Amino acid sequence: MNNKQNLGFYISLTGTVLILLWVGYYKFTPTEAAAIQPLVSNHPLTYWMYNIMSTQVVSNFIGIFEITTAILILVGLKYKIIAKIASLAVIVMFLMTISYLFTTPGTWKHVDGVPITNFFMLKDIMYLGFGVTFFQYSNS
Repeated sequence: MNNKQNLGFYISLTGTVLILLWVGYYKFTPTEAAAIQPLVSNHPLTYWMYNIMSTQVVSNFIGIFEITTAILILVGLKYKIIAKIASLAVIVMFLMTISYLFTTPGTWKHVDGVPITNFFMLKDIMYLGFGVTFFQYSNS
């Protein structure tokens, strides 16, 4: 990776880590637990979680996964095998959150003839890009 690419890589890495730590911590609040419940409960891969855990415990579990992934990204800067694990976690996590756009009823609406959605989820496309870049980093 040349110097011009390094700056962008480290900016996106820092942003991803900060967001994962911040949002992961927020998952421990009842407000966020309730907010993600419609997303998680309508997804074919995660709906079952509410059959065995409470709304708050599901949110806590997701928060732990996000915080752990952030830590693994940082450790992955020193150890390439950890970077590979962290990048796969990032890729899976953000593919999952992007897929909520297609599995959660009422996510898409038409306003003035333009399809709109919960735009906050679209940011995960950039984080997915970081996950792919970090995976490439882990193989360098």
